[in-house]
Amino acid sequence: MNAKVHILLIEDEKSPCTYITALLGKNGYNITTAMTGREALSLAASLCPDLILLDLRLPDMDGFLVLEKLRSWSHVPIIVVSVYSEEQEKVRALDLGADDYVTKPFYPGELTARIRTALRHSRRHMPNQIYKAGNLEINLDKRTIYLDGQQIHLTQIEYQLLSLLAENAGRVLTYNAILRRIWGPYAEENNQILRVNMANIRRKIEQNPAQPQYVFTEVGVGYRMRENENE
Repeated sequence: MNAKVHILLIEDEKSPCTYITALLGKNGYNITTAMTGREALSLAASLCPDLILLDLRLPDMDGFLVLEKLRSWSHVPIIVVSVYSEEQEKVRALDLGADDYVTKPFYPGELTARIRTALRHSRRHMPNQIYKAGNLEINLDKRTIYLDGQQIHLTQIEYQLLSLLAENAGRVLTYNAILRRIWGPYAEENNQILRVNMANIRRKIEQNPAQPQYVFTEVGVGYRMRENENE
């Protein structure tokens, strides 16, 4: 099944390039590699890959600039694979449109799992706009939420937050991205109002808010909702 999936790997170092190519080839993916930013932009336009893996340290261009240029015209899933582990780097990449961020070194299963998630999200069609995971079910058409068969009542803002995360299940949404979507493009970058609302949501949908099953915190970055099992 993966043989039809074409991945563009943007990586300038030979060792990780060889390793990732072998790993993905073993999992049945078709791989094309680019070792510079300019080559990557050209190949992305001509090949129209199903997914892009992007290293941020490139010899001719800033990887963030490559990401920004790709996002200016393409919605292809992009996973950043980088040695940069600082929170601000992750936030910047995600704010520029990356779908996910994997820090080197990584476990082989981690990368392939993130790829599967990104591909599922890009092809996702929610049947009847239903999100379902575990004992939680959200009907985005009817705007209803059920947990263990019992209807859960949220405030308007809480519902908007939870439905936004459900629509992007499996992806990390940065704090700033959520703030802009819910409170508008001129919202202050103040995470306190977001944290308060998320705490209220967790009290209503999580059996143990300290050990969430549905909405996870990516510390210093944002939130990720459990993958939709109704896909």
